[in-house]
Amino acid sequence: MRAAGASAPAARACRSSGFTVWLTGLPSAGKSSVARELATRLQADGRRVEVLDGDEIRSFLSAGLGFSREDRDTNVRRIGLVAEVLARNGVIVLVPVIAPYRASREAVRLRHDLARTPYLEIHVAAPVEVCAARDIKGLYAKQAAGEIRGLTGVDDPYEVPEQPDVRLHTHRESVSESARRVHTMLTERGLL
Repeated sequence: MRAAGASAPAARACRSSGFTVWLTGLPSAGKSSVARELATRLQADGRRVEVLDGDEIRSFLSAGLGFSREDRDTNVRRIGLVAEVLARNGVIVLVPVIAPYRASREAVRLRHDLARTPYLEIHVAAPVEVCAARDIKGLYAKQAAGEIRGLTGVDDPYEVPEQPDVRLHTHRESVSESARRVHTMLTERGLL
């Protein structure tokens, strides 16, 4: 049922303006930095944007989950549900989340496809050596010191997207250049 006073064309316009951009990659690859820069550009264009950052989601929506494959899958599916609901309701959703397993990412894509909500996968493709040198959260140092185990891309798998909508090489381009490339792709596909 439509809200009182909302015309059918207005409701369709609101619905069609939302989509999800999922940025996947290793820890410290630059996912959150690119998402924040892209959000700033989109907001400057007057767009409604939400960034569902993986670390923030783990603190609230997925509190209590560990880092087993099952828990990681559950975390990704939860984030995918929230992203799809927001996007279906006219919000541009940027999701900088590692999402290491291809099957989990495909489940999120399927949820979007079934709802006819646009979904784009961006691979933030910095090599593990570059990510380890950046080590923004100190995870690589902790793993090397034996303080943590199961670090994605080091001693836990990361399944590289086979055919992402865009592959960003954040070790060869600035955050601004990466965000501009995604913005250009969104424009070329008629989403903006």
